[in-house]
Amino acid sequence: MSFVPLSPAEIGALIRDHPLAWVVSGDRDATLLPLIAECSADGTPVALVGHYPRRNPQLAAFERDPQALILFRGPEGYVSPRLVSNPTWGATWNYAALRITATLAFVPEETEDALRRLAAQLEPAGGWRPEQMGARFDELARHVVAFRARIVSCEPQFKLGQDERAATFAEIVAGHGDAVLVAAMRRNRPDDAN
Repeated sequence: MSFVPLSPAEIGALIRDHPLAWVVSGDRDATLLPLIAECSADGTPVALVGHYPRRNPQLAAFERDPQALILFRGPEGYVSPRLVSNPTWGATWNYAALRITATLAFVPEETEDALRRLAAQLEPAGGWRPEQMGARFDELARHVVAFRARIVSCEPQFKLGQDERAATFAEIVAGHGDAVLVAAMRRNRPDDAN
């Protein structure tokens, strides 16, 4: 069975709900950064927007070679055989993850906009906004630089119980304690298998 999401929108939702990703440069240096997905009309991510501290050595690495590997980890968790009535069923780990290759370009003219967009995504409506920092926002923004990573390929791995028999799947989702994982499992289960 191929463990892929049921729709491209699930990939964008994973990035929105779990925005912290490893961004890896060609020299195998890596930095954890929160990212924003820019998506096409059908919800397929086409680019990722983020920002680096200007003192991060990966800036020089990406200027030499703009190819990036970006790794997202979404909902995940252990699935115990105790949840299933079949005594021969074995333990497993369910998860959703993305392996993205992209071409990264720094866009310093978009830095303030990227910071505002990230805050808007992470803060609830009516929540904190960068403008509340006053002059300190401009001061801090000078120490970071925005980038846009154009997605070249995306390999989703959504191992969320799609291969389980309907009765086993129902037992797992009824008994598993992680509501986020269970919701992802339900969203990615083919309709005819529920």
